[in-house]
Amino acid sequence: MSRSRFTLSALAASLTGATLLASTLSHADDTRIRFQLDWRFEGPAAPFLMAVERGYFEEEGLEVEVDSGSGSAGAINRVASGAYEMGFGDLNALVEFLAENPDGPGIKGVYVVYDGTPAAVFARKDRDIESPEDLEGKTLAAPSFDTGYRAWGIFAEANGIDPESVEWQNVDPSLRETLLQRGDADAITGFYFTSLINLESRGMSEEELTIMPFSEYGVPLYGNAIMVSDAFAEENPEAVKGFLRAFNRALEETLADPDAAVEYVKNRDALIDVEMETRRLQLAIDSVIATEDARANGAGAVDEERLAQSIQAVADAYALSSVPEVDDVFDSRFLPPQEDRMIFPE
Repeated sequence: MSRSRFTLSALAASLTGATLLASTLSHADDTRIRFQLDWRFEGPAAPFLMAVERGYFEEEGLEVEVDSGSGSAGAINRVASGAYEMGFGDLNALVEFLAENPDGPGIKGVYVVYDGTPAAVFARKDRDIESPEDLEGKTLAAPSFDTGYRAWGIFAEANGIDPESVEWQNVDPSLRETLLQRGDADAITGFYFTSLINLESRGMSEEELTIMPFSEYGVPLYGNAIMVSDAFAEENPEAVKGFLRAFNRALEETLADPDAAVEYVKNRDALIDVEMETRRLQLAIDSVIATEDARANGAGAVDEERLAQSIQAVADAYALSSVPEVDDVFDSRFLPPQEDRMIFPE
């Protein structure tokens, strides 16, 4: 090799090494965020996974790791314990956690994704159940941590029925829909976009069911929100703002093209049924994400009066020993500007 060619090769290698080093150092400066989902990698997780793969978090100077979960209570506990910096869980479960741990580590919602609770009653029509009052004297099944189970008293009061007039079976989540399909329960509660898909996969059609979403039957609770530990938010406020900007961007693109968004879920779990998860995502969008309030006021925010009423309703239904304040449950300081959160397609 000539001296000039050797020099050029050495220079190229040096520049490549410098570029790689600069990239490594740049990523080393990124703020790491471990993020805990509330459930498995299913359709509604799409915007979180999209934001990772498309580099939206990275553009905000964040190194984000998204893990699947096993329920809102688990996600909240893991964020509160410091095992995760941020997570995704039910605001009503957060109210309960804060009431039971008044001197514990703080954790707050910072971006509401499900503007209404996804909880719903699914009842067999062949048991003569057409309305809430028809549930009296019937058997309902759900896991004890299910929002519909926990908030049953709110649903019952809103619809003028005796909450003690039904018999509850505390069941494993994997058995809930099977019990209804087999006729071992008259009705179940579950997330609308989860239980409906699960029932259909077990051979039950919507025509066989009476479906009563809590949000359409007088229960104005909020649903799932992005949450952050107070300690992390206090030390890294710009990181929290950056996370929400990146998520908001991915959510807008998810709303515009749910089919494409589900591909990011498939990239994390190749075994998913893409058609099923696309429908699950669309059901979530239609029922609890693109609500009338969210379209009017922008994604992510809360109405403080509505949240205060929801907190009090949860405190009464769950027989909580104390009632958290609105500011203890939700912090709006990290949200993107309202104009950036007007993300819903016409």
